[in-house]
Amino acid sequence: MAQNYIHTLFTDAARDMQEQAGSRTAYARMEEGAKGNPDLLGKKEAMFISARDSFYIASVTADGWPYVQHRGGPAGFVKLLDGNRIAFADFRGNKQYVSTSNLQAEPRVSLFLMDYPNKRRLKIIGRAQIVELDDDPELVTSLMSADYKAVPERVYVIEVIGFDWNCPQHITPRFTEAEIAEVVAPLTTELAQLRAEVAQLRSTKPNLTPEDGE
Repeated sequence: MAQNYIHTLFTDAARDMQEQAGSRTAYARMEEGAKGNPDLLGKKEAMFISARDSFYIASVTADGWPYVQHRGGPAGFVKLLDGNRIAFADFRGNKQYVSTSNLQAEPRVSLFLMDYPNKRRLKIIGRAQIVELDDDPELVTSLMSADYKAVPERVYVIEVIGFDWNCPQHITPRFTEAEIAEVVAPLTTELAQLRAEVAQLRSTKPNLTPEDGE
């Protein structure tokens, strides 16, 4: 577990509950180390982030209500920038603008990036900055995919403060249509070959019955 993630999110109330549950000693060892230094994203995190085509982002309204929204795009639409920052284009969707309005008052966010087939998830906390399209056209261009036709409305840049990898418990594997197609492709090919062979055999032996092939 990354140190700054737990330094930031483990409140006294959380520590008290860990004490009652008997897990405090283990988590106390995890908390050892320098406080206040951001958890730096490495190659493992960069590869994981670059493979994602969606994630969940949590923000807080002015009244203190938590709000979670799903964001998506082509695989790799979330980019790792220089330093310890990630960025993504906010593509045009519904017109509620709850997340965007929340971040204008409170920039702190929490992200869940899911890998359902492999039962992995990466949790990120950070501070978000909203960048309008005209403010940094070069950044906007770097976040776009030529094969993806959705229109961006703005860009989010998130300074990563901490992150944590979760265990696979209770993550149900889910697969996309493309992933399923890749798995069954050899079976589909084999079935097509068998059908072709049967058709060829019947064309040469028109009186062939199923029993003849046993």
